[in-house]
Amino acid sequence: MNIKPLADRVLILPAPAEEKTVGGIIIPDTAKEKPLKGEVVAVGQGTKDEEMILKVGDTVLYGKYGGTALEFEGKEYLVMRQSDVVAVLG
Repeated sequence: MNIKPLADRVLILPAPAEEKTVGGIIIPDTAKEKPLKGEVVAVGQGTKDEEMILKVGDTVLYGKYGGTALEFEGKEYLVMRQSDVVAVLG
């Protein structure tokens, strides 16, 4: 990975949105719910006030409007602060 988040930020690869159909009608990508789960693919070093507790490979839950969308090498990622992550799935 060529992206290295700074300070207390993490780079997350969101889980793919689930395909849903309603009575045989396929819901377009623009109407799909944004996934709230993803995998941490890169982490910063933390700050002097906040230790980095997330690590690469963690599956996490985050807020619906958390993070900044980023496209890199054809994939969509989210960059957010560690404090925007709600939970780590174990």
